[in-house]
Amino acid sequence: MLADSVYEAIKAMVMDHEIEPGARVGIEALARTLEVSPTPVREALARLESDGLVTKRSLVGYRATELLTPEGLEELFEMRLLLEPRAAALAALNADDEQLDRIEALVEELRGRPGSGERYVVYREFAAADQRFHDAIAQAAGRRLLAEAVGRLHSHLHIFRLSSIPGAGPLTLAEHDRILRAVLRRNPERAAEAMTEHLTSSLERQRNRHDGV
Repeated sequence: MLADSVYEAIKAMVMDHEIEPGARVGIEALARTLEVSPTPVREALARLESDGLVTKRSLVGYRATELLTPEGLEELFEMRLLLEPRAAALAALNADDEQLDRIEALVEELRGRPGSGERYVVYREFAAADQRFHDAIAQAAGRRLLAEAVGRLHSHLHIFRLSSIPGAGPLTLAEHDRILRAVLRRNPERAAEAMTEHLTSSLERQRNRHDGV
């Protein structure tokens, strides 16, 4: 429990830019701030490294990951658009009842949760369920390498999501609903189309935020 709470506390500091992108992350300083020993801080930073939010270099230590560039964002979504519509189509064909229940439960989990806010603590549960939804779709496809590739792409997306997009929550939920309905109806073509529409809309929202629209 202590390790989890330290992880969430440091993650919130990174997401809210209390630890600036590119800044050094000192273990001892964080331990003093959080009033814990260095051990759970090290464990938390190792988890955050796997999340893509910090990096570790030999003899240098940890630093918060730099923000993904607009060009990097475009490349990331290009890859998602290649992989995730195919994953959705395969999920419509291959998902078993337990996997379908899991996907449906994750959509329900999004309902009633704030999808945006000025601080990460407000929308973190929505963001986590959003990522689990996409991962569950990929896992239900029945293709291990595809699921692993989708999971890696989501860790990169985390780097860009260092703030939420006002009003994005209801739109994301509606788009997830359309994907879910297609998968439940075992309609691979519609599942792929719904995933493509969702990712295209999500990319446009990210572009608008970057452009200040």
